[in-house]
Amino acid sequence: MTEAVLFEQRDGIAIVTINRPEKRNAINTAVREGLFAAFERIGKDPSARVAILTGSGDKAFCAGADLKEMSELGLTTIPQGFFPVLGDNVKLSVPVIAAVNGDAFAGGWMFAQMCDLCVADETARFGITEAKVGRGFPWAAPLIHMIPQRIMAEILMTGRPITAQRAYEIGFVNRLTGAGGALDGALELAREIAGNAPLTVAAAKELIAVATDMGRSAALSAATEVFEPVYLSEDAQEGPRAFTEKRRPEWKNR
Repeated sequence: MTEAVLFEQRDGIAIVTINRPEKRNAINTAVREGLFAAFERIGKDPSARVAILTGSGDKAFCAGADLKEMSELGLTTIPQGFFPVLGDNVKLSVPVIAAVNGDAFAGGWMFAQMCDLCVADETARFGITEAKVGRGFPWAAPLIHMIPQRIMAEILMTGRPITAQRAYEIGFVNRLTGAGGALDGALELAREIAGNAPLTVAAAKELIAVATDMGRSAALSAATEVFEPVYLSEDAQEGPRAFTEKRRPEWKNR
């Protein structure tokens, strides 16, 4: 970890916080390195059930790349693997929830988009603002599977931010909270997920990924393979047994 990225564990829930509030949590080298390290740590932790990504302060979840540093680096095309992107150059089997407080602009939108779920407080704003500064957003391609095409076109072409309420209406945000409540809302959702069978949750995440990449028939076939280890697991026997015995399941993750 670095001071620019904080890491905390709470009962199987990993909380990763971008910690540059004075710079609106803009993505610089320290943030990139800290996020890579945090995600690696989560991936190696067998006790991790869910992760949350959030930002310090109440002004911004993440305002995007640190344009001052980008200018100093003289970057044109962004090198492959420059940013840590879940589902691309970073693989995690546990679900990740974005807890969005304040602005999620440009790379901040990218970070919210790459997470499996998103909780935002009512003050949050989301924007893909690159058109206003002549930059690009190839990372936005998966957005076509998340929101309607014409809404995506407007967001990309105008660069105008949308409110948390609008992001909720178009299906980009799962849950809305009151001002300052994004992390608490994300923790509530995380605890609900963490209480479920971890193998089934991981398979659900994989199912969504394969279904996004494949046609209907191929996805159905792939899904059978994804869930076979779940059906054959000890937890698959523990769940019905616990239900019958009227107690909470004791998941072994095997």
